[in-house]
Amino acid sequence: MFEDVKAILIEQLHVKEGTAVTPETRIKEDLGADSLDILQLLMTLEEQRGITIPDEALATFETVGDIVEYLEKH
Repeated sequence: MFEDVKAILIEQLHVKEGTAVTPETRIKEDLGADSLDILQLLMTLEEQRGITIPDEALATFETVGDIVEYLEKH
């Protein structure tokens, strides 16, 4: 699951090659994502997984690990 989320983040945010992306990586601060980037990421995940991620959950995603943890529980 982590590798899937990581691959999507790297592609959508155009993360530089060699940049470490770990579960502790902060989406906004470390990867430079803005609200639109996060929304696009979640839309991609929803489409791939066939799920709906509520807005309340979106507000709790600060790290890559937060997203992975949510997806693993749902």
